[in-house]
Amino acid sequence: VLSFCCEACKKVTFHVPSELEADTLVGRVDLRECLPSVEFISSSDGNFKILEDGSVYTTSAVSLSAEKKTFTILLKDIQEHVQKKIHVSLVEEEKRTHKTRHARDTVLKRTKRNWGPIPSVMIENSLGPFPLQIQQVQSDTAQNYTIYYSASGPGIDQDPKGFFYIEKETGNIFATRAVDREQYPSFQIICFATTPDGYSPEVPLVHTIRIEDDNDNAPYFTQNPFEFFVSENSRTGAVVGKVTAEDRDEPFTLHTMLKYLILSQDPPGDRAFYVNSETGEIHVASPRLDRERTALYNLAMEVRDMNGQSFGLCSTGTVVIRIQDTNDNAPCFKQTQYETRVEENRVNVEILRVSVVDPDEPNSPSSVAVYEIIRGNDDRSFEITTDKNTNEGILCVVKGLDYETTKQRSLVITVRNEAPYALAPHSQQLSQSTSSVIVHVLDVDEGPVFKPCHLRIDVKECEEIGTAIGRYVAEDPETGNSEGICYRIPPSQCNWISIDEKSGEVRTIKVLDRDVGEMRQGQCNITVLAIDRNGKTGTGTIQVVIQPGNKNYPRIIKTDYIICRDRKPICLTAQDADEDPYSAPFVYHITDRSLASSWKIIRQNDNSVCLSLMGDMPFGIYNIPVSVTDNGGKVGECNIKVNYCDCATPTECNKFRQLANGNVTLGVWAILAMILGSLLLLLILITICGCCGSGVMHRHVTDDCANHNLIISNTEAPGEEVMDHNIIPLQNTCDQGGYGIKTGDQQTFEMVKGRGHTLESVKGGGHQTLGSVKEGGGQTMMDTCRYSYSEWHNFTHPRLGEKVHLCRQDEEQKHSEDYLLSYNYEGKGSLAGSVGCCSDQHEEEALDFLDQLEPKFRTLAETCVKR
Repeated sequence: VLSFCCEACKKVTFHVPSELEADTLVGRVDLRECLPSVEFISSSDGNFKILEDGSVYTTSAVSLSAEKKTFTILLKDIQEHVQKKIHVSLVEEEKRTHKTRHARDTVLKRTKRNWGPIPSVMIENSLGPFPLQIQQVQSDTAQNYTIYYSASGPGIDQDPKGFFYIEKETGNIFATRAVDREQYPSFQIICFATTPDGYSPEVPLVHTIRIEDDNDNAPYFTQNPFEFFVSENSRTGAVVGKVTAEDRDEPFTLHTMLKYLILSQDPPGDRAFYVNSETGEIHVASPRLDRERTALYNLAMEVRDMNGQSFGLCSTGTVVIRIQDTNDNAPCFKQTQYETRVEENRVNVEILRVSVVDPDEPNSPSSVAVYEIIRGNDDRSFEITTDKNTNEGILCVVKGLDYETTKQRSLVITVRNEAPYALAPHSQQLSQSTSSVIVHVLDVDEGPVFKPCHLRIDVKECEEIGTAIGRYVAEDPETGNSEGICYRIPPSQCNWISIDEKSGEVRTIKVLDRDVGEMRQGQCNITVLAIDRNGKTGTGTIQVVIQPGNKNYPRIIKTDYIICRDRKPICLTAQDADEDPYSAPFVYHITDRSLASSWKIIRQNDNSVCLSLMGDMPFGIYNIPVSVTDNGGKVGECNIKVNYCDCATPTECNKFRQLANGNVTLGVWAILAMILGSLLLLLILITICGCCGSGVMHRHVTDDCANHNLIISNTEAPGEEVMDHNIIPLQNTCDQGGYGIKTGDQQTFEMVKGRGHTLESVKGGGHQTLGSVKEGGGQTMMDTCRYSYSEWHNFTHPRLGEKVHLCRQDEEQKHSEDYLLSYNYEGKGSLAGSVGCCSDQHEEEALDFLDQLEPKFRTLAETCVKR
């Protein structure tokens, strides 16, 4: 942490003479006590300097003009940002007499200062004799005081100890033995001059003893041997490498000035290299370096100090120079002509090996051979590769040869190297070696051959099954014809086609549709076998490609539009699932000529047109028949519904349409009224069922009682026959679901189900008709009209609902009279049944009893029965 104010550590007072010479020791201050980590020491007064041990010296002569002089010592720790101050006060000391120290009474005057001699010099490896005096130090104060001399530092009392010592009384410095400069280049000692009582009249003297170098070390190479590489045929002066040497003697002297020299070359001969004597760089001396002749050079080198003078020390070393190969030699075939044989139709078989000679370095790009067939292989039936182990060329047949076509093939092969050629300056242009190969084709009995071996057949999409799409035949190479060859398609292939076993005619066996299953890819490769009389087999491939057809009709995507009063045209866009060229562009036409004059079609692009109004037309909905013809001529008919609406935007017209649709929907109250009406009808039926169970009615068919149930009508001719599907004809009351119920009020109801179902059939009982009653001898029969309430309810409820539903959908909103008919009371005690029995249209064979009626009934019978 940086102190913002310099703290005063302590105050020190020194008693000194009034006159101080330069370099006079004033005293010592314990700096570490004030700041242990002191890094910077300075004085506020330039006349004083402070050493690291705390000694205070004068830098120049100082005279204490006043009785007291002060200055400050500033201490700093730069890393910790700490600063301390020591205040120093100098006080003039009192004069002392020296009679107690010395017996001299005369005053000595200083004539010459001997304290601070020049640095001492000692010759390295000096031969002595030892102890050898090398220097003397003396203090001028020795004239006034008794002075004892001492020394401290490396070589005396610090490692290495014992090399030097100083005589106490004389100040002579002696060396005790020889010193090696390379080990101890200099010594720095501190000399002291003190009085017997410990007073130091002199500043401690820092004295340097320098060891003068002797050329006692020979130079030496930094490595041995040196190894360099250089390419063959390099130019003269090209740098090969640089050798370096060192000398332990004193730098920048003759003892370390080195010179290099090539002593010898192996193999001997013309000088191939030279060396720069000062830098040690080795250069190419001859441009004819040839690796194939000499691949390695050994040079004996010398390095000498004293600038290469004969009396200098020297040492030797070895330099190995390897010549790197360049592709300066072309490969050459060992033979200029080869012959070989191969059977016809053999594929991927080795037929010949060729070899070459290349003097370049083996297994290098300069010697690896690359073979090439330059003539006779236009059909690429042959291929030649390089064996990486032997560098031989391997000639192979990659396509079967045909003996009947060519009995002999002639090839020309050439060879080169992977690396490009590097011609030497003195060499000539390299020539490429070639060799010829004669290949004899041997005849063998071979199977049939398809021509072509790969046949493409295009089939139009959706062709009929059995359509002939082509013919694929093979030939016997021996005879050149197709006799005796049968054809077959192996299983496990796409089952699209069949091939005639004799003729090779190809037909479809299914409808080929690109939108179905495996046919989505649009093509399939089918292998066909051809087998001759000897069982030899040949194969061929038929590629069946399904061509897109025009199988889909174009259609308009959107057919409901709104045109507002701004008469903005509408856009019609068509789609066609077919591909080109059977889809767009489309041609649009209005097929209704009456509408074509009011509407106009304007082409917009290949897919779309604009439909616009022409002239004044009333608002309303128009159905416009439009035909769309695709590019293949297929026509699609579409009905376009256009709502010409009095609106500003189509959304307004949509709102009006929604409101109109809401007015005709069946409301809640209407549904409630229908439910209440159904419940009321159900209640009436329940009442009728209750009355039906009160008694049994006997019916007698007699000729006398018919007048009790007949109503006199003024109509004497039969009415027109009504064939409306909404009117269900009355059925026989006994066998088609009609029930005569006679109550105390003599009121009869006739209930008819239009589909001929009776309650007995629903209940599971018998089915009887009025005719069956008559055939039984005219006996009365108990009427089966007594049913429980649940039976009546189950039978009548769904049928009444159906009748009500049919009533509601009647165009005139009227009830048909065959749903519920009531008959007025016409008499009492009539034994005849209802005349409804005469209206049966399904069982005319049961009405033969009408032939026995009296004349007054014949007119009625003729009216009721169809003749």
